[in-house]
Amino acid sequence: MDLLFFFEWLDNSMLASLSKAWGGVFAVVQTIHLASLALLGGMVIVLSLRLLNILMRDIPADVVVASTRPWINRALIAITLSGIYQASAVAIKLYYNSFFWSKMIAFFMGIAFLYGVMYPLLSRGTAQLPPWTVRLMACASLVIWFSVAATGRWIGFS
Repeated sequence: MDLLFFFEWLDNSMLASLSKAWGGVFAVVQTIHLASLALLGGMVIVLSLRLLNILMRDIPADVVVASTRPWINRALIAITLSGIYQASAVAIKLYYNSFFWSKMIAFFMGIAFLYGVMYPLLSRGTAQLPPWTVRLMACASLVIWFSVAATGRWIGFS
């Protein structure tokens, strides 16, 4: 399915007009996007390193899972909303950018992994899971979210 029609619509939307006309608003939204990315990255790193038993060994892993989850949720919402706003300003350019599509694939893989695999398994409690499963999940999470960050960073260079 070709999504060019959606990107053309987004490029001509009122949101795109606002994002192109008001550079100050765009800069604030970009700051929110980057701060949310930092929050997400920080929470993923803390959670993953705890699951790998590298960080915060004195705190039960289930407590770290429960503590990071609301922040991850908030960061993902802010990233998505601010990302749509930013994309509206350059929608057609993004449509033809392979790094953008790589980022979107990695982003949706990260969300699917987090809510479809990681959280359901961790809801059983880490003590109920084989240690290799917990470690593998932590490593996979780090790789997926690093891929999102790396491909996102390369959008600006292409």
